[in-house]
Amino acid sequence: MQNLITELTRLYLPSSPLSVETLSQHLLGHGTLDSNLTTEEGLTRAVVIAFNKTGDNDDAHWSQLCLVAKVLQSEFGFPAPAVSISGAHSYGLWLSLAVLTPVTQVQTFVELLHKTYFSDMDLRSDAVSIPVELPPCVHQSTGKWAAFIHPGMGAAFTDESWLEMPPPIAGQVAFLKELQSISAPQFASALKLLQKLCGTTPMEAPLVLVPDKVGVMSDTTSDATSDATSDARSDGLLLKDARLEDIIRFLHSKNIEPTFRHRLPD
Repeated sequence: MQNLITELTRLYLPSSPLSVETLSQHLLGHGTLDSNLTTEEGLTRAVVIAFNKTGDNDDAHWSQLCLVAKVLQSEFGFPAPAVSISGAHSYGLWLSLAVLTPVTQVQTFVELLHKTYFSDMDLRSDAVSIPVELPPCVHQSTGKWAAFIHPGMGAAFTDESWLEMPPPIAGQVAFLKELQSISAPQFASALKLLQKLCGTTPMEAPLVLVPDKVGVMSDTTSDATSDATSDARSDGLLLKDARLEDIIRFLHSKNIEPTFRHRLPD
C-alpha cells in the first residue's frame, strides 16, 4: 500500500495530501473520499479529464480519449498519461504536472484542448478544480471499483467501466511507476500552441511555485520556448492495441502475478 501511496503522491497529490491512514482506508474500499487535488492557493499538479459514456452501446467516449491521449503525446510531446475506469460509466485521462501550476492556467489548457479535439463531449467549467474519487476506490454511487488500467485493455470497458472486485495493489503500482510528469516548459509550450490553434490571445507564461533549498516557496517563470517534443514517449503505456499476452508480459517484467477480476457477462 505504501508504494501505491508513494506513486499517487509523486504524480498527482499536492504537497499536503490526506494522512496515510485516511488515504489507505480509501484505497482499500473502506469509505470513499472526494480528494481535492488543488491547494488553498489555487494551484494543482494534476489534470483529470473525464470521458463520459453518452449512449447505449456507444464507445465514442473511449475513441475520444484515445484521440486526445495520442495528440498530447505526438503533438505536444507529453509523457504517456494514466487511464482509469470510474466505477460507473466513464474513463479518466490523468496528466501529471511536474510543478504546482495555477488552476486558471490548467483550466484554460483543458478548455482549449476540449474546443480543438473533443468539443462534441461535455466539459465542466470546473473540470480542473472539482474533487475526484482517486483510484483505486469504490464508486460512491454504484459500489463498483474504479481503477487505473492498462490502456490496451480500455476498449473492454466501454459498456461497464468498472471492476467487481478490488484490483491488485501491485498491478496499480506497476501502471503508475513508469509514468512521468509534464515539465513546466512542455506545459507552457502546449498552452501557447493551443491558443494559436484557437486564435485566442496568448496568456502569460505560467507562473509556477517551486521549493528552494530550505523548503520556502518561491516564484519562477517557465521557459515557453523549450522544445516540448524532445522527450515524447513512444513505448511504455502509450495507448495502443495490446493483447492480453502483452499485458501479462508487462506485469511479469515487474515481478507481478496478474489477477483479473472483471466479471464476464452471463
